[in-house]
Amino acid sequence: MKFLAVAVGHRMPTWINAGFEEYARRMPREARLALIEIKPEARSGRAGAATVQRMLQAEHKRISAALPAGCCTVVLDERGKSFSTRQLADRITRWREAGCDVAFIIGGADGTAATLKGQADLLWSLSPLTLPHGLVRIVLAEQLYRAVSILSGHPYHRE
Repeated sequence: MKFLAVAVGHRMPTWINAGFEEYARRMPREARLALIEIKPEARSGRAGAATVQRMLQAEHKRISAALPAGCCTVVLDERGKSFSTRQLADRITRWREAGCDVAFIIGGADGTAATLKGQADLLWSLSPLTLPHGLVRIVLAEQLYRAVSILSGHPYHRE
């Protein structure tokens, strides 16, 4: 099983890259975590709603092109379903049993296209707060590491 963090945005601060890489490095061989950065659509001045929708659709095309065939897709969205780390571990077990890789999609500054959300296997909320996209990368990586640690009986997670 492989996890992919598919994130709109590039050139993150060093501390963001270091945080993500720290947890990705800790992942066991059977649950690798990789990052795929998607170039954001150029923003020009004050974009109206129609322009924002066009930008989101352009990013959607780039995201879709980066996804491996047959993977499960999870869009991270503040309005998605929230669950505990233990519940995430249970989902990972189901994904593993289904034999699919999982792509976690982190949208850009304007979020993700409605069509992408509609096509996703799951909308997941890490928090009802709006978080900086770079920080979401780190929180996602840490939570995946924590959930996989639960499944392997590693003492990282304490209940």
